[in-house]
Amino acid sequence: MEIFSLAGHDYIELNNLLKVVGLVGSGGMAKTLIAEGMVIVDGNVELRKRCKIRTGQVVEFQNEIVKVVA
Repeated sequence: MEIFSLAGHDYIELNNLLKVVGLVGSGGMAKTLIAEGMVIVDGNVELRKRCKIRTGQVVEFQNEIVKVVA
């Protein structure tokens, strides 16, 4: 499990999170994979590319887990 800190921000958009933590190579790739239903947020498939991910949420993609902290 990887921990991602929002570092003073309220949220990060899902497509940006995937890119920042290195799970995808580009924002475009992230948007495509999200649209295809490949990303899970808090146990549910998330199809919104710009979904706001906030403190305490957990994102799963290809057996990788990212927990978002403050």
